[in-house]
Amino acid sequence: MGAGRRTIAIALALLIPAILLLLLLAYGLDDEPEKVEVPLTVVRLEAAEFAQEAPAPESREQAQNEAQTAPEQPTPEQPVQPQPADPLPPQVPPPPPVATPNAPPQPPAPPKIGVRPPNGQTSGPPNKGGSRSSGDTERVGTAPNGEPLYAAAWYREPTDGELRGYLSTASGPGWGLIACRTAPDYRVEDCVGLDEYPNGAQINRAVLAAAWQFRVRPPRVGGKSLVGSWVRIRIDYRTKRG
Repeated sequence: MGAGRRTIAIALALLIPAILLLLLLAYGLDDEPEKVEVPLTVVRLEAAEFAQEAPAPESREQAQNEAQTAPEQPTPEQPVQPQPADPLPPQVPPPPPVATPNAPPQPPAPPKIGVRPPNGQTSGPPNKGGSRSSGDTERVGTAPNGEPLYAAAWYREPTDGELRGYLSTASGPGWGLIACRTAPDYRVEDCVGLDEYPNGAQINRAVLAAAWQFRVRPPRVGGKSLVGSWVRIRIDYRTKRG
């Protein structure tokens, strides 16, 4: 019996809230709230232009006086920009000192041909036997082939210009002595060197090379011209000192 009462109490506890919920729902569906209409008020604003009142004459004069008496604001001085220094003109290097040209070397003096040497001997072939009045030509030695060797006499003495090119390779001053066989037309041939001073000066070599230009009279013996006989020729080479 106790269990049945408990069951009834639980059922009632559940049933009562359910009945209340149903009543509330039923009431809410039947009574709808009335709609209240709220009137709308529209306000329109129009902009109006208001002219600014002109200031009174006194106020205008007062404003002018105040403007005149107002201290002038000092104008801030602009900082003086430093002027760039004028560019210096480019430094022109002084011209290099002009070297004074040295005096050009003096050209070697032309050889002096036929100058009398200090020992008193006559340079070049002696002029003996070249004329009828002088008699026979002087014999001065023996030729390389054993024949008599005579002193030569110039038919035409060589010029400095003819000898200069050859003697330029020799070392002077000095002399050269050669022996040549006379030939027709006052020429000489088969020339050989006999002696020179100083030794090794190459004067004989230069004289032998220039001998093709020599014009020498053939020796005379007994009034006869001995073409083909040997003659001795000496050439002196002296440089002229200034």
